[in-house]
Amino acid sequence: MKVLLINGSPHVKGCTWVALNEIEKTLNELGVETELIHIGQKDIRGCISCNTCDARGKCVFDDIVNETAEKFKEADGLVVGSPVYYGSPNGTILSFLDRLFYSTGFDKTMKVGASVVSCRRAGNTASFDVLNKYFTISGMPVVSSYYWNNIHGFTAEDALKDAEGLQTMRYLARNMTFLMKSIALGKETYGLPEREEKHAFTSFPDGL
Repeated sequence: MKVLLINGSPHVKGCTWVALNEIEKTLNELGVETELIHIGQKDIRGCISCNTCDARGKCVFDDIVNETAEKFKEADGLVVGSPVYYGSPNGTILSFLDRLFYSTGFDKTMKVGASVVSCRRAGNTASFDVLNKYFTISGMPVVSSYYWNNIHGFTAEDALKDAEGLQTMRYLARNMTFLMKSIALGKETYGLPEREEKHAFTSFPDGL
């Protein structure tokens, strides 16, 4: 089992890292291989809807998105972490995820996804909802904990004092491990869910 963790914060070891590090430590204790990738300080432009990826099989902008795509393809799970900026995930992580999910044509069905957010006070649940949508449009089961996956603090030192937030991350890691193992067993026993040959793509004329 391998899980890829993405840190969207520009602060390499800030509050978001505290949450992701707690998850990573717990996953490792459970025998899950992990890799933590920091993208928050990268110059990542957004998707320009050129559809070049349809022909090339990767994004036209050859940066960390394409590097991560290969690792995402091989991973059993993906954890995405972001700080809250103006009640939403920060722009860097959104640009990264837009391109990562849109440009990768491989089947993501039953890869396991989880999102975590850090904030000083508010905006956490709205940001949490935004990040989870990348998983739910891709056939990826979303991992939950016993509370929403967020940690509070203005600094890393603050976040380390959030006992409930840290516990939430540990529960999340345990649930993620169980779910990945269960899915692997299900694949072996039953196979993946049946898919229809042609994916319906419904558009409507103007005015309807």
